[in-house]
Amino acid sequence: MEALRAKYGLPAVPPPPGELMEEEVVWRDRQEWLEGLGYRLRPRYRKDWVPSWGDNFDGGAEDSVSVMLPHLLDATVISTGREVMLKCIKKSTHPYEVGIARFFSAEPLTSHPRNHCCPLYDVLEPPEEPDVAILVTPLLRPFYDPPMETIGEAVDFFRQVIEGLHFMHQCHVAHRDCMDLNIMMDAHAMFPRGFHPIVPSATKDYQGSAKFHSRTARPPKYYLIDFGLSRKYDPEDGAPSELPIFGGDKSVPEHQNVTGPLNPFQTDIYYLGNAIRTRFLMKTRGVEFMQPLVDDMVQDDPSRRPTMDEVLSGFEALQRSIPWWRLRSRLVNLDMPDEYVWGIGGWISYYLRSAMRILFHRSPIPARQC
Repeated sequence: MEALRAKYGLPAVPPPPGELMEEEVVWRDRQEWLEGLGYRLRPRYRKDWVPSWGDNFDGGAEDSVSVMLPHLLDATVISTGREVMLKCIKKSTHPYEVGIARFFSAEPLTSHPRNHCCPLYDVLEPPEEPDVAILVTPLLRPFYDPPMETIGEAVDFFRQVIEGLHFMHQCHVAHRDCMDLNIMMDAHAMFPRGFHPIVPSATKDYQGSAKFHSRTARPPKYYLIDFGLSRKYDPEDGAPSELPIFGGDKSVPEHQNVTGPLNPFQTDIYYLGNAIRTRFLMKTRGVEFMQPLVDDMVQDDPSRRPTMDEVLSGFEALQRSIPWWRLRSRLVNLDMPDEYVWGIGGWISYYLRSAMRILFHRSPIPARQC
C-alpha cells in the first residue's frame, strides 16, 4: 500500500480514523453531482457522513473502508441497483481510452461472443473539470480470486483471454498493457449475494466472508481492462511500428534497451504469455501442457513470437488433446499447505465435488459460452 501511495503522490501516513484521505475528498465533492446522474456512492463519501463507530474505531465498520486507488471508486446505479466501478482519467494523458472503450462497447462488436473487452456503460464529464472523464464500467474482481479449483477452470480462463486478445488484434487494436493485473472477471454469478467492492473477500456489509460457488458451477466471464495505452491502427498502413509505451510488466525483453520503433502487437503476445507463465506455470501444478505455447509467446526476439492467430490455433489444438479426466483434476497451487495438497481431507473434498459435477452433467470446462 505504501508503494501505491508513493506512486500516486499521496501522503505516506493516512489520516486518523473518521477523516477522509486526500484522494477521497475529491470523490466526496462529486457525490451530489453523481447522485443527480443516477449513481449513489457508499455512505463514507456522502457530504453528511458521520462515522458509524463514534469514538471506538476498530476497523470493522463498512464505512471505514477507504479507496485502494485514488482514480477508482465503486457506485450503485440508483434505478437498477447494479454495482459499477467509476474510473477517473485525464483526457490529456489518455486521449484514446474513451474512444477505444466505446468502440468495443458498441454494436456489432459488443455482442460478439469473443469480445472480452471490459464494457463501457457511460462516460461522465464533471463540471469545472474539463480534462477529466469518469468511465462507468462493471464491478469486476481479480481473475485469480478465489483460486481456481480444477485444470478445466484454468483452461476456460486461457480460452477466454486468448480469444479476447485475438479479437482485439482482429479489430486492429493493440492493448499495449495486457499484463495479469489488467485481466479481471465478472463473478456475480459465482457470488449470488455479492461481495464488498473494495475488499472482495468480504460481504457487502463487511460483516463476514463472501460466500461463492465454484467456477465450474457458475462460470465467470473474463475481461481485458484498462485501454489507457491502447491504440487502433489502420490495416492499410501495414504492421505498426512505433516507439513503445511502457506498461505495467517491466520484464518485456524489447523494452530493456529500446533502439527504435517496435510492433506493439508482438509485445501484446509477450504480455499475455508472461501473465500465464507467472500466474500459472510458475505457481501451479497441472497446466504444464501450456509450457511450449507460452515459451513461444515470451521469446526474447519479438519477430519470432507467434501471431494471435497462431496462438489461438495452437491453444485449440492443445485443448482438444486434454482428456476429460485430466480436466477434472485438481489445479494445485504450489504454495498450498502440504496437509491440504496431500492430506486425506483435501482429497475427500475434491472427490465429492467431482462426483457432484459428474452427477449434474457439468462440463469439466465451464460450459457457458462467455
